[in-house]
Amino acid sequence: MGQKVLSAVAVGDRKTQLQEFEMPELSPEEGILRVEIVGVCGTDVSYYRKSQEPRILGHHIVGHIEKIGENAAKKWGVKEGDRVALEEYIPCGQCEHCRTGKYRACLFTDPRAGGIRYGATPDSLKPSLWGGFSQYMYLHPNSVVHRMADHVPAEEAALTLPLANGFEWMIIEGKAQPGKVVVIQGPGQQGLACALAAKTAGAEVIVTGRTTSLRRLELAKELGVDHIINIQTEDLQTRIHEITNGKMADIVLDVTSGGITPITSSLEIVNKGGMVILGAYKYQEIPNFNTDLIIQNTLTVKGVRGHSYQSVKMATEFIASQTFPLNKMHSHNYGLHQVDEALKTAGGEGEPSPLLVTVSPWF
Repeated sequence: MGQKVLSAVAVGDRKTQLQEFEMPELSPEEGILRVEIVGVCGTDVSYYRKSQEPRILGHHIVGHIEKIGENAAKKWGVKEGDRVALEEYIPCGQCEHCRTGKYRACLFTDPRAGGIRYGATPDSLKPSLWGGFSQYMYLHPNSVVHRMADHVPAEEAALTLPLANGFEWMIIEGKAQPGKVVVIQGPGQQGLACALAAKTAGAEVIVTGRTTSLRRLELAKELGVDHIINIQTEDLQTRIHEITNGKMADIVLDVTSGGITPITSSLEIVNKGGMVILGAYKYQEIPNFNTDLIIQNTLTVKGVRGHSYQSVKMATEFIASQTFPLNKMHSHNYGLHQVDEALKTAGGEGEPSPLLVTVSPWF
């Protein structure tokens, strides 16, 4: 009998079960990761709430190389014992998207198109260890890994992918820089990550939210944001006008969950020639969407999703610099036997006031 691996498997109906899997035999192209910590993402929560084929969730993964094939070690530039952050994408490496560095658009890494992705692949596909809520994970030959500095606390390392999205959306896509005013609508984990990225770029940053997000708004200030606005007690357009002396914002990002109002209000607070970035699915149409305002003010409206190799590298370097008090973003940590509680808390149905929720499989 081979070594057994304990994992928390999402089995549907908002339930996980601890199950054991066989440790796979490796080819020279493959590896095994000993999982250290995993950040719980909104995508994990959405999968948890669906009736679906069983799978191991968790894709914001940091761990140590446990075993690695000779060819994989050369390709990834790592050895056994090295600490790494893992991207969720498992791209083909051959299509046009991969060849141009946009592998997040590769169909081979899209579960909706039958592709495989860490934290989203059914455990019926061998060797089953496709998610971070597990003691060990299988490293596919096409895995994308990044070295993570040993001195970084685990809960800060778990912010790698949210911060990578922030760098991708704010700096690479949004071109945030000194002299620019950035408004971020939504102070959740992703909104705060984008705020940090924009501050790193030298922009003036304003974060907006509702009374229910007051703790997160206050945290944004602690992290170095220039202004916060509670849109339930202050008029958004008036406050942006006051803060910018009438100039309005250069870049507005919507990462709010649920409602469509932040999209329309984003068009109202951006300066002429500015950019509105949409980074949150609404799963509904927007009635009376005023496209004339886009033309009148020569706006750029851009949708963003995911990260690139470059932005993940930027995130790992940013985390290693310890420039900002990232530990303030962490609120809850759970063991492998508490994954249900972790997913419920991250989804607003468990312990109160969640920020970054993590799972430590060896806790």
